[in-house]
Amino acid sequence: MSVLSGLEPEKVFKYFEEISMIPRGSGHTQKIAQYCMDFAAARALDAFCDESYNVTVFKGGSPGRENEAPVILQGHTDMVWEKEPGSDFDFENSPLRLKIEGDYISAHGTTLGGDDGAAVAICLALLDSGDISHPPLEVVFTSDEEIGMVGAFAYDAGRLRGKRMINLDSEAEDVLWVSCAGGARADIELPCVTRANPFDSYIIKISNLHGGHSGAEIDKGYANASVLMGRLLKALSDKYEIFISGVDGGAMDNAITRECTAVVCVSGDIAPVIEKYADIFADECVNDPGLTLDARRVNSPVCFDRESSDNIISMLSSFPCGVISMSKDIEGLVQTSLNLGITKTDMTGVSFSFLVRSSVNAEKEKLLDDLRGIASKYGASTSVSGNYPAWEFNPESSLRKTMIGAYKRLFGKELKTAAIHAGLECGLFCGKIEGLDCVSIGPDMYDIHTPRERLSISSLKRVYDYLTETLKNI
Repeated sequence: MSVLSGLEPEKVFKYFEEISMIPRGSGHTQKIAQYCMDFAAARALDAFCDESYNVTVFKGGSPGRENEAPVILQGHTDMVWEKEPGSDFDFENSPLRLKIEGDYISAHGTTLGGDDGAAVAICLALLDSGDISHPPLEVVFTSDEEIGMVGAFAYDAGRLRGKRMINLDSEAEDVLWVSCAGGARADIELPCVTRANPFDSYIIKISNLHGGHSGAEIDKGYANASVLMGRLLKALSDKYEIFISGVDGGAMDNAITRECTAVVCVSGDIAPVIEKYADIFADECVNDPGLTLDARRVNSPVCFDRESSDNIISMLSSFPCGVISMSKDIEGLVQTSLNLGITKTDMTGVSFSFLVRSSVNAEKEKLLDDLRGIASKYGASTSVSGNYPAWEFNPESSLRKTMIGAYKRLFGKELKTAAIHAGLECGLFCGKIEGLDCVSIGPDMYDIHTPRERLSISSLKRVYDYLTETLKNI
């Protein structure tokens, strides 16, 4: 039974619900790519899919506009898979369970995938339309954006003719995004040696933090569970002899870590330290009112040796994390930041995955060097991937002027333009298409990359109307 039937624009919500039935987490985009290809074939639209599951669909201009210059519309097909603690929801095999509360669509206990399912639904509705005036459209659905813009990096733009691009991957309808930070992923691998456990073992869990987007929400004061765990382990090591059996937190480098678990072997009673830091974290983390810290005994016969345990604790407690600097040119804009998104243990050691962002390339590279320095100090290796450029502001953008005018005509108010401290694929496409003029828009969404993610129904309609108004007058 349809949850979204009766909502307007009908086709936008129809396709949003359809793609919500398709598992499409990062690294699992083959099925959504096939859906898009089948969609195009059913409508006799030219389309192609590359080896990275990027899909491009071409649609000719509406009657009388066939010979105009094409416009590129672009969004990504993958979504972040996050669920409530304790949930047994199977992302790989189950459809999302959509629900409506007031003006918002969300999913029961999981992320919604409005980022960037809203873009996919909007584009599918436009491709299926017969009564909207528009120039030729080149619709690009990239894959695996959420894990380092993998699809956009691999995308061959040689078949595209458009020199104007509207990216649909932002989350505030009254803002036209015209610039974004560059970024890179840094993976640190710390090799460790195991030994028999000499003490009582405990599992410590920090959970129920707010989380959020590691770019757009990095300055909102939300705590990172892995960073808090580093502080707690350091406090325990200052008081007792301690060995680490494992530390695990987070699932995505671009999501602020909501939960972290450590298994430790300790020479004394950890309860006083746990109680002390539960109070400290409660006082400090005012934006994470649900934060919980608990510990219980477990059986852990194997742990890492003294040097390995010391290295884990020292690294985890010394990593920089969060906002590093603010822009001197744009008030309130984060200039440089990093997020420890994934901490993972296996029997060979512990790995740490960071997403580094900056609108100043030199600061981004310095921060990467700082991470390499910390890793090297403790015998760990560092690899950097997905290094994408900042999307620089274009003062001569005619597309920006067109869209500001369309917004004023449609809504009778001024549209704000802004830069964002988050990664958008615009920078990569600007590097692939010489002279590309691009902007980014999108509907209001909140708490993306968390199970509280919600998408405004009325905002999605307004953004669709705004886009069709723009295409009519472009």
